[in-house]
Amino acid sequence: MKTTRTSPDIEIIFEDNHLLVVNKPVGLLSQEDHTGDTDILTLCKEYIKNEYKKPGNVFLGLLHRLDRPVSGVMMLAKTSKAASRISEQIRRRTIKKKYLAVVTGNPPPNGYLTHHLLKDEKTNTVQVVEPNVKHSQDAKLMFQRLETVDDLHLLKVSLMTGRPHQIRVQLSEEGYPIWGDQKYGQSNRSTPALHAFSLELEHPTLKKEIFFSAKPPKITPWNKFSIKTST
Repeated sequence: MKTTRTSPDIEIIFEDNHLLVVNKPVGLLSQEDHTGDTDILTLCKEYIKNEYKKPGNVFLGLLHRLDRPVSGVMMLAKTSKAASRISEQIRRRTIKKKYLAVVTGNPPPNGYLTHHLLKDEKTNTVQVVEPNVKHSQDAKLMFQRLETVDDLHLLKVSLMTGRPHQIRVQLSEEGYPIWGDQKYGQSNRSTPALHAFSLELEHPTLKKEIFFSAKPPKITPWNKFSIKTST
């Protein structure tokens, strides 16, 4: 397994001349913010600079973000051409994103959820609101229940929109909050059991479909389930 050899070290899932795909650890920021804490973008730039002996500033395009407590597949662009072409796929919503979530409650075997969400920038929280509320956005997802162990349920979630905190808020609204998610309905002191499991898209230059996936960390509650990268 190739890694960035940074601190912390990050697993590299895939790399070519245009893309760098990594398995983001829990607790790392996607990009630098006001806290000054370590972030994926800075660490991956450090990796490229050291690996390829590049002088000066390194170009690396942030194509999407994962919340700080969320782990999983994260893709960055090594060229402006790749950044532009993949950003267009994101705008057209042709990229397929799947997540794994461990939830409590009693979710059905399958579900399709649609809500309108409104983000409060001051508190960095999102709530479900009526469709006519100003600045609210529609949010849609589908899920499938894969496994149940000890009153916990492993869901595979497919996103049709990409809204802040979308999966966490929508599942909580329906009565099956994500395990460990204090912000949206779980009281146990931990981190949300939410993992960006896979990405499927068209390669920016080869024009063929590519697929990346990564297993969640081997910690509670993930270690209760039998998870395969082909799930």
